[in-house]
Amino acid sequence: MKKRWFLFAILLVFVMVLAACSSGSAGAGEVEVDDVIDVVWYPNESGSDMKSSRDAIGTVIEEATGKEVEHHLTTDYAIAIETLINNNADLAFMGAQGYIEAKNGNDAIVPLAVPSGASGTLDDAVYHSWLGVNIDEQEDYKVDGEFALDTIAEKRFSFVSNSSTSGFKVPSSSILAHFTEQDDYAELVEEDLMEGGALFSQVLFGGSHQGSAVNLLNGSADVAAFCDGCVENYVEVSEGEENTVGAVYKVKDDAAEPFNAVTGSEFTLMSVTPVLNAPFVANMDVLGQEDFDSLKEVFTSDEVTNNEQIFVPEDSGNPGLFFKSDKEKFLEVEDSWFDPIRELSN
Repeated sequence: MKKRWFLFAILLVFVMVLAACSSGSAGAGEVEVDDVIDVVWYPNESGSDMKSSRDAIGTVIEEATGKEVEHHLTTDYAIAIETLINNNADLAFMGAQGYIEAKNGNDAIVPLAVPSGASGTLDDAVYHSWLGVNIDEQEDYKVDGEFALDTIAEKRFSFVSNSSTSGFKVPSSSILAHFTEQDDYAELVEEDLMEGGALFSQVLFGGSHQGSAVNLLNGSADVAAFCDGCVENYVEVSEGEENTVGAVYKVKDDAAEPFNAVTGSEFTLMSVTPVLNAPFVANMDVLGQEDFDSLKEVFTSDEVTNNEQIFVPEDSGNPGLFFKSDKEKFLEVEDSWFDPIRELSN
């Protein structure tokens, strides 16, 4: 009898140990919601000139959640995306392509809000992808007096990052659509645009939209892809109408880094393509539903819409992430809104 009780006791202990191990293993992959909201920023928004905008957004998040905000600045798109995927950030502001890549890596990532267009709706919630060339060389990129994509073959080209929507995905799709219609480039694929030899003589990646623009202006590249919103704090229209082919932009005399090395330089636009606005996105596994709901409510509120530190008056001359020219605000948006960018990869 004693022997049976002894064996039973050993068996009971063994079962309890197994249960504890099983419970520990199941919880090992779980992430708990904590008292800090970690926000990761792309390189484009990580500059010192964007600090006031980041801080204003951080204040809104802190007031809405009652939690501390920590800003994580980056110098690489991939780092920002992986930080969010790996549950090391609650929120991020990223382009549509970056959001799609993050969503593919972690289904818990969802859009929180997106800035509207001037109408206050999603109808014009777009910014613009540019291909720029130095003004003194613009005639080299024209055929019969009009800018033509054929002229960029064998040139030194600068993209932003292969995870950038307007600095890679959109321009590369347009370039491929054009050149694959020609026998010499019929087999050209996206990967071929990431290095010299297939279409371009050399390919550079600026790491940010600002970096790609400077690659053009300092002579490292002949043609560069970058977007309007990320450089508007540093440049001004000197000829033509903004966001139109042929418009000429000049770097402001008091431009901050990295444009302070190329002040006064001018470039012209050979291509302008509308792109869906970039969203704020959340990782629901680490943010949690309660904070997500609170943030969605405050982001789309009149309080934020009328906050001039977040939506900076366009004529103020102050730097900012978002500008107010009319009825700009943050709006709720569904995942399916980004499908046009997804389809560029199909």
